[in-house]
Amino acid sequence: MGHLKLSTTLRENVLMANNSLGSQVPPNPKPTAVIPESLNGISLPLRVFFCFVMVGVLLFALLGNMVVCLMVYQRSAMRSAINLLLASLAFADMMLAILNMPFTLVTVMTTNWIFGEVFCRVSAMLFWFFVMEGVAVLLIISIDRFLIIVQKQDKLSPRRAKVLILVTWGLAFFFSFPLAIGSPRLQIPPRAPQCVFGYSSEPEYHAYVLILMLVFFFIPFMVMLYAFMGILNTIRHNTFRIHSHPDGMCLSQASKLGLLSLQKPFQTNMSFKTRAFATILILFSVFTVCWAPFAAYSLVSTFDEDFYRKDSFFQVSAWVLWLCYLKSALNPIIYYWRIKKFRDACLDLIPKYFKFLPQLPGNTKRRIQPSAVYVCEGHRTVV
Repeated sequence: MGHLKLSTTLRENVLMANNSLGSQVPPNPKPTAVIPESLNGISLPLRVFFCFVMVGVLLFALLGNMVVCLMVYQRSAMRSAINLLLASLAFADMMLAILNMPFTLVTVMTTNWIFGEVFCRVSAMLFWFFVMEGVAVLLIISIDRFLIIVQKQDKLSPRRAKVLILVTWGLAFFFSFPLAIGSPRLQIPPRAPQCVFGYSSEPEYHAYVLILMLVFFFIPFMVMLYAFMGILNTIRHNTFRIHSHPDGMCLSQASKLGLLSLQKPFQTNMSFKTRAFATILILFSVFTVCWAPFAAYSLVSTFDEDFYRKDSFFQVSAWVLWLCYLKSALNPIIYYWRIKKFRDACLDLIPKYFKFLPQLPGNTKRRIQPSAVYVCEGHRTVV
C-alpha cells in the first residue's frame, strides 16, 4: 500500500507539472505561414496601383518611340544629324520597354524574381546597355549645341552622326556585357524588382558600380551642365549686345537662307534660334530628374547593407526604377511638343498606322547648316 500511494503521488505531481507547463508553452503548436521578406515592403493595393502606372508607361514608351523611329526611317528630309541621334535614343528607349519593363512589371506584381539566374544576368546587361546608349546620345547632342552656339562650329554632319551612333552602341555593349557572363557576379534580387539593385561585399562589384555611375551618369551630367551653362551665358551676353546694336541682325543672310522668321522682330528671331537648345535643355532636365534618384539609390544600396535590408526597400526601389522608365515615355512626348517636324510627321503617320504602315510622303525641303542660323556675317552674332 505504501508503494501504491507513493506511485500515485508521483503520478499526480507529474500531471500537475505538465499542466503548469502547458499553460505557458502549447504542447503541439500549429505551424504558422512564413511571410516572404519581399512582401513586407509592398501591399496588394499598392501593387495594383503600380500595375496600372507601369502598363501606361510601357505603352507610351513603346508606341511613342516606335513612331519616332518610323518617322526618321521613312522621311529622308528628317535624317539630319540631330534627328538621327534622337532616333537612336528612341530606339534604345523602345528596346528598354520591350526587353526590360514587362519582366519588371511581373516582378513587382509577384514580389519575386521568377525568371531564373541566367536571365537575371541578361536582363541586367540589357538594362545598362540601353541606358548607357541613351546617356551617350544626350551627351553628344549637348556638346554639339555647345560647339554651335558657343564655339560657332558646326562639326556634326549626318555621316559623322552615324559613326558616333555606332561608337556609342559599341561602348555601351562593352561596358554592359560583363554582367551577362557573371563578372561581376549578380545575385537574383530577393528585395528588388530588377537585377540592378543589391548589396554586395565584393570589391569587384563595388568597383564596377562606381565605374558605371561615374562614366554614365555623374561625368556626363557635369559635362552637360557645363555645356548648358556656357550656352546660357553666351545667349545672355549676345542678347544684351543685340539690344545695344539692333542693326547687327543678319537680315540679308536670312533672306538668302530663306528663313523668313529671321526677318521678323528681335523676339521672334531669338525664339527661332534658341528653340532647339531649349528642347535639348528640357530633355536634359527630364534625364536629371528621372535618373538622379536611381543613381543615388543604387550607390547607397550597394555599399550599405542596413539600407538594403530595410522592409521598405522593395517598395522604394520599385518607385525609383519606374521613375527611370518614365523618362523613356516622356521623350517622344517632348519631341511632339517641341519639334514641329516631328509633330507634322506624327499627324501624317497616325491615321495610316493601323492599315499597312505606308511610306510617308518625303519632303524635299533643303536643309540648312545649324551654324548658319547662329552665326551672322561680320558680327558673328550668336543668339
